[in-house]
Amino acid sequence: MKTRNSLVLVGVLIGFSALFAPANAAEAAKPAKAPWRGVHFMAPSAAGLPLVKRAIAEKLAPLGVNAILMEVDYNFAWHSHPELAQSGAMNREQARDLAALCREKGIRLIPLFNCLGHQSWAKNTLPLLVKHPEFDETPKIPLTNPDIYCRSWCPQAPGVNPIVFALMDELLDAFRADALHVGMDEVFLIGSDQCERCRGQDPAKLFAKAVNDYHQHLVGEKKVEMLMWGDRLLDDKTMKYGEWESSRNGTAPAIDLIPKDIVMCDWHYEPRDAYPSVTYFQEKGFRVWPSSWRNQTAALALRDFARAHATEKLVGHLCTTWTGGEQLSRALLGEAGDSAKQANQIVETIRACFAP
Repeated sequence: MKTRNSLVLVGVLIGFSALFAPANAAEAAKPAKAPWRGVHFMAPSAAGLPLVKRAIAEKLAPLGVNAILMEVDYNFAWHSHPELAQSGAMNREQARDLAALCREKGIRLIPLFNCLGHQSWAKNTLPLLVKHPEFDETPKIPLTNPDIYCRSWCPQAPGVNPIVFALMDELLDAFRADALHVGMDEVFLIGSDQCERCRGQDPAKLFAKAVNDYHQHLVGEKKVEMLMWGDRLLDDKTMKYGEWESSRNGTAPAIDLIPKDIVMCDWHYEPRDAYPSVTYFQEKGFRVWPSSWRNQTAALALRDFARAHATEKLVGHLCTTWTGGEQLSRALLGEAGDSAKQANQIVETIRACFAP
């Protein structure tokens, strides 16, 4: 009787546990997700696309790169706002062709459109604020940008989001993308006294408003993934990274005001003994994509520190290039020549980061 009762009890327990086991067992049976091995570059012109496609097929794919972060910004032939397009830009059909090649090679293509900041470079103000000066956070500064790093649009400007969302939607459609990177790095001009809407307001709340607006559109409405640079969410008093890789203008508290399903691209370009933001973002609940640049020593230090302090929130490694797609492609293909010192250096760093 004891033996029989024991067998019955075992059978009941097995049956009971089976009610809950399949999902867990199925989850356990799934292969681990491959780390994101990413390369970032600036979108090529339409004329440069064949060269970029060749570099992707012949060099990046064999290297094991499975993600490309392509910074498009205004280098696209927009249908919704053609006045914002830059000359010689790729069109939707060319973007779809490039995306198809990436899918064939097992590469996820993620377009990047810089939001809020980086609306100018040197003396060149980018199309949105040229065509819509009413969106400018600092309207009193001439468009030649004297004494500033880069312009920002106002996160509270009526009318700015509908235009930005239309551009985002075009990129998602053109590249058949399941994610979009919204930039958001190095936003130094926010809550400016020159802006009647933002004057005197909390920079963290203004920054969080922008992030949340983009998240609601991309994740909430379009059901795609959102990525951003993480530097404005890091308090320099704690992180000690300096004013570029972390914030000194009050935006850092926004980290507790935004959704946790955003992928944080945590960029650091100098060699350090430790990169505390890698663990900080993970502890805050964000997935993290550590991002390096051309300095090979620094890139490997960041990669190795991240690996040593990884949780399930660490997604892989991103090699930024801040180089045009054509120039990077020539360096990858060995056609850049000795004069392209920086591009060649970047390629060597990419290879080192993704070496077996």
